[in-house]
Amino acid sequence: MRRSLTVLLPGAALLAATACTTGAAGNSSSPEANAQVAASGGDDLQTAYQNTVKAVLPSVVQITTQQELGSGVVYDDKGDIVTNAHVIGDSTSFQVSLATGGSPLGAKLVSSFPANDLAVIRLTSPPKDLKPADFADSQKVAVGQIVLAMGNPLGLSSSVTQGIVSATDRTVSEGSSGGGTGATIPDMVQTSAAINPGNSGGALVNLDNQVIGIPTLAATDPQFGSGAAPGIGFAIPSSTVKRIADQIIKNGKVTDSGRAALDVTVRGVVDQDQQPAGVAIVSVTKGGAAAKAGLQSGDVITKLGGTPITTVQSLTTALAALTPGTKVPVTYERGGATKTTQVTLASLG
Repeated sequence: MRRSLTVLLPGAALLAATACTTGAAGNSSSPEANAQVAASGGDDLQTAYQNTVKAVLPSVVQITTQQELGSGVVYDDKGDIVTNAHVIGDSTSFQVSLATGGSPLGAKLVSSFPANDLAVIRLTSPPKDLKPADFADSQKVAVGQIVLAMGNPLGLSSSVTQGIVSATDRTVSEGSSGGGTGATIPDMVQTSAAINPGNSGGALVNLDNQVIGIPTLAATDPQFGSGAAPGIGFAIPSSTVKRIADQIIKNGKVTDSGRAALDVTVRGVVDQDQQPAGVAIVSVTKGGAAAKAGLQSGDVITKLGGTPITTVQSLTTALAALTPGTKVPVTYERGGATKTTQVTLASLG
């Protein structure tokens, strides 16, 4: 299923536009020649679309739980399938329908990592002709690149939409209502390819037949009743998917997410005017990053580095931009006094 984007954080929105001309100064081409060139280019692009759909669609599956319907991507020939954590929710067993047809197959949960909205499930009896997808190096994804989103929107199996990569390295937050994880996810790929309910967990694919991301979020427009904002969707980049999935498959859990953590449990606090005023520490992990820096339960964090912290979301957003091992000043209030301590950030995992 699709989850709505609740926060789109500031970032450079890169829009690609190319102008194409034919011929050179002093030369002209006949209308017939131009028409032939255009037809040839159109045929080549159509062939590329068809080849990509034919090559990748067999790796995209439909996942059914007791409450949800979503998509997944075959990760290896052992029957491991990667999807969104919000697709599986609290379920531990699933029915998986392959794009190649046949009766639904049973699957079990391997592990879920809601912080990045990713999960791995495993077919109990994987077929011999299972086709794993080819995952690209998402560092090579370029703005303006043509992409196809493959999944099962609205229960329509093996559906495909097309668009371009609109931006990369977006940090976005999904809502926690309606089954969302509430995760703040960095480095996401923004695309104009339509992402509809049921697409979540599917494949965002380039024309080299490679998965560049897992479609996860669709933006909403609060000015229009929080309806879907056309052409603004987000996918978890393939490099992140591979890093998380490999750890889950090998260890049964994520041991190193590459994301920074304070090792605390927190809640938001408000001032006398009921305005957000910081984040109170509810508990501190023994031996964790915050504990080593002297932070305690009851402290109210108001700044991380140079970023003001007013809500839990602002804290997770600030942490999403940092890496484990980074030393950062944390400003907090304790007993009416304002203090600052240096924290060496741990790994979220």
